[in-house]
Parts: sequence; structure tokens; C-alpha cells
Amino acid sequence: MSLVIAESFSAKHLTLSTRLVYELGDPCSTLRAITDRRGEAVIIHAGGEIDACNEHTWHRLVTEAAATATPAGPFVIDVSDVDFMGCCAFTVLADTAEQCQERGVDLRLVTQAPIVERIVEACGLRVLLPIYPTVDHALAVTPTR
Repeated sequence: MSLVIAESFSAKHLTLSTRLVYELGDPCSTLRAITDRRGEAVIIHAGGEIDACNEHTWHRLVTEAAATATPAGPFVIDVSDVDFMGCCAFTVLADTAEQCQERGVDLRLVTQAPIVERIVEACGLRVLLPIYPTVDHALAVTPTR
């Protein structure tokens, strides 16, 4: 079962493209996501699996949400409820982090999964993808710019 919150009935939720809402709402999708705002911050709460089968949906989700982020607030991606992240997921995160950095937006990754931390470290992505244990911790950090 997939859960998608994309309606604009609340100022907290982001409006996603119809195509992305359809892809995330597909009963066969293994990727779940909720997007919202907390103040100036843009947040994705992801769950399920991110692999080659849904790489394009993951890319669309991350890039659409990143496009709404501004330097006034961070872009937080919470993968705490993700059961599996293929290499493609990390590529999308790294590419998006570079694009965000160019716009003055801090991308912050949230997870407590040791494997995610090991992969980020092993790939030399620690500077691009700083990891925080909770969304609240990620939001509490003052930008270094």
C-alpha cells in the first residue's frame, strides 16, 4: 500500500505533479512518500524501497521537492522508514545535493541506519549529504553559509 499526501488542502503540504502523485499512488509501487513544509523547510518522509524499479519516481520526487526549497530553509530528506536503498537512490541524493548547494540550499539526510551512513562515508559523500538522527535535529542546525 502506498501513501501519498500531495493535496494543497493544508499550507504544510507541497503540491506535486499529477504524474508523480500517480506513480507514488500506484498499488504496485514499493516507494512511499509524504512531502511537507515546516516553516521555511521542505521535508520528504520516504518509506519502502528505492531501487531500479522506481528510480525515476524517486528522482522526480526529490527534484520536484528540491525545486520548492529556498536558501531560507533546508531541504530535509528523511529515509528512516526506507527498508532498502539501491545505488541509484544515493546518486539522486548526491546530484540533488550539488544542485541545491549551487542555489544556497542545504540538503540534510535523516536516518539512523548504519548501512546508509557507511555508504555515504564510503562514497565520499559526507560533505554533500550530512546525516542527522531525526528531522528535528536536521532542522535545528544553523546553516554555515
